[in-house]
Amino acid sequence: MEWGYTLSGLIVGFIVGVTGVGGGSLMTPLLILMFGISPATAVGTDLLYAAVTKTGGAWVHGRRGSVNWRLVKLLAMGSLPAALITVLILNAVGVEDKIFTSLITSMLGVALILTALSLLLRKRLSQMASSRFGFLIEWRDRYVESITIATGVVLGVLVTITSVGAGALGMVILLVLYPRVPSVTLVGSDIAHAVPLTLIAGMGHAYMGTVDYSLLGSLLIGSLPGIYMGSHVGGRIPDHILRPILSTILIIVGAKLLMPS
Repeated sequence: MEWGYTLSGLIVGFIVGVTGVGGGSLMTPLLILMFGISPATAVGTDLLYAAVTKTGGAWVHGRRGSVNWRLVKLLAMGSLPAALITVLILNAVGVEDKIFTSLITSMLGVALILTALSLLLRKRLSQMASSRFGFLIEWRDRYVESITIATGVVLGVLVTITSVGAGALGMVILLVLYPRVPSVTLVGSDIAHAVPLTLIAGMGHAYMGTVDYSLLGSLLIGSLPGIYMGSHVGGRIPDHILRPILSTILIIVGAKLLMPS
């Protein structure tokens, strides 16, 4: 089935290149539902896959100056310790335990549905955050750094367990917290933060033995050219067509994962 993994990597990489949505939202459920990979192995392998693929994007944004490194630092202050603690808990509980496997699948389903909603509502949430909400706006601006660190904690736990969340969900939260920061800078910062997060979480899964390196290599062989091709096509497909289609797919897959087997 290695050719199937490579083809899947190509397709997912192309979609990521076109839409900018993180591969975890697509790759992890694909590995679980289509190829029958255990949820823990799918998550662990996808985390290292994401660390490799996002490194290139972070490098490009860094060279362009579209990364707010202070914002990355605040997110990492919360997410990296949270990821390490989550890995320790997973290791103590046992990631291949039937109950925990069910937990991963359920959390992944919820994360996919939240990701789909965030894709559909991103612009509206951004516009709402830019308007004046009285004391809510003042409260946000006063405690924005603390909220950013707390956001990192939530993302650290969610990404370590499901491999989903650092992309679309993280981006929506940043749009709400930093409405005056250019979107390209938020995107670059979100990608830059995802690199150490997915790397540490992925290394934790590797320590637990839930990374399939042969699968990882097959996915990368397909995904890297897929991302390259998709990035050159992205601007030609209207955003108002792409997002509803992708959101619908994520909702269907998320609901499938939440359905009792």
